[in-house]
Amino acid sequence: MLLLAGEASGDEHGAALAAAIRGRRADLRFVGMGGPLMAAEGVELLAGLADLAVMGFAEVLPRIPFFWRLERKIVSLLDDPAVELVILIDYPGFNMRIARAASRRGRLVLYYIAPQVWAWRPGRARALAEWTDRVAVILPFEADFLARSGVRTEYVGHPLLDRPEESEEGGSFCERWGLDPERPVLALLPGSRQQEIARHLDLFVRTAERVCATLPDVQPVISRAPGLPHGLITEQALPVVDDTRGLLSVARAALVKSGTATLEAAIEGTPTVVAYRTSALTWSVAKALVRTEHVALPSLIAAARIVPEYLQSDATPEQLARDLIPLLGSDSPEREAQLAGFATVRAALGSPGAAGRVADVAMELIGMEK
Repeated sequence: MLLLAGEASGDEHGAALAAAIRGRRADLRFVGMGGPLMAAEGVELLAGLADLAVMGFAEVLPRIPFFWRLERKIVSLLDDPAVELVILIDYPGFNMRIARAASRRGRLVLYYIAPQVWAWRPGRARALAEWTDRVAVILPFEADFLARSGVRTEYVGHPLLDRPEESEEGGSFCERWGLDPERPVLALLPGSRQQEIARHLDLFVRTAERVCATLPDVQPVISRAPGLPHGLITEQALPVVDDTRGLLSVARAALVKSGTATLEAAIEGTPTVVAYRTSALTWSVAKALVRTEHVALPSLIAAARIVPEYLQSDATPEQLARDLIPLLGSDSPEREAQLAGFATVRAALGSPGAAGRVADVAMELIGMEK
């Protein structure tokens, strides 16, 4: 079975899915791309996250020869009759090409965490209908959108809900990372890729400095995403932790790079301001193509602007700090409004068990009983 993920979040979801599938059929061999979590579940990796974690139109150009070579290697595997199923996890720029190649070779294709065709490039919905046998979607509005283009979809719930309940108390977390449990924490989540750190880290640190100038008791803390080099952030004069979920659970508020982490913050109930910067070329293309009113996932799910979001030149330390300061209070209207919105989002996400539901779909596709 081919299992292909290209980002840190995909590695986490792919590892959970590999474990769930192996629980249903222990004899399967997994080959693919991903990271250390998938490798720990026995996936034989053809490429790792350090090679794969690239996003944006301008940013991917220097990496094109590498991706061509990797695509040829994976396509050659599709000719092996032992490949019973191809499971693609997010990472649409690469995985959609594999979907097409697999479909043309008569391979079964399951796409888990679908391309965001509701946001941009809606023509991909027709391609999904043609190239996949099933698409497992994780956002409640995606199934109906894709079904209108003939995509065979199954809403499986969001995999973030599959995480075990956090057992560490806030005081224990603060003790482990040298934080003062009596002072409010401002979580800084600048991203999970090196290029995101390059674009966001200085902005987030300067924003934190402005917050602390008004609220000197606040403790800004940076989260280092899995897979990032340890030396990439340590030169900052702020605490750095390797536990994003734990940090969000103790933080009074968070400054978060747009992406899955915005939904993590909503699930943890941490009021948030969202920011995102990319290259000028990527931004100009995105403005022409993106069709959504919001970029933050909680706002997309709720169909309302739950969290403030600032993109490109609008993301300034002054503006971000201005919106964060009320969220760091105990009962501000801004804070209460976000918490109410997060409750709506959490209810819309359904119940835990996404990996198991996707494993059931995989078994159905290859002719096994659920």
